[in-house]
Amino acid sequence: MLFIWYPKCSTCQKAKKWLDSHEIKYTERHIVEENPTYEELKEWHQKSSLPLKKFFNTSGMLYKELKLKDQLPKMSEDEQLKLLATNGMLVKRPLLVTEDKMLVGFKEAEWKNI
Repeated sequence: MLFIWYPKCSTCQKAKKWLDSHEIKYTERHIVEENPTYEELKEWHQKSSLPLKKFFNTSGMLYKELKLKDQLPKMSEDEQLKLLATNGMLVKRPLLVTEDKMLVGFKEAEWKNI
C-alpha cells in the first residue's frame, strides 16, 4: 500500500494515525517532495473510477491562485493530468494506492473497505 500525504495537512495526519492504529503496513511518500507523475496519476485515475476533478485540491491556495475552478472545464483530461503532475499542492490528499484500488481524501468508511 502506498500512502501519499502532506505532513502539515491535518486530514493527512488523521489518516496516518488511522493506518497506524489499525496496524496497516504502507509505504509513505511526501506529496511535495515526490510529486505524483503524469503516468501515476493517469493509472490512479483509472483505478479510482472518480471524475478527474476529484483529484484536485480545490481548497488549496494554488488551485485558487490559478483560478482552476474556471479553467478545468475548458481543459482536456490529458491537460488536467499534466497540470496535476506539476505540483503536489494541486493534488487532493491523502492518497491511498493499493494494487487494484485508489482512494482520494480520507473517509474512514472507504478506508475500512480497503
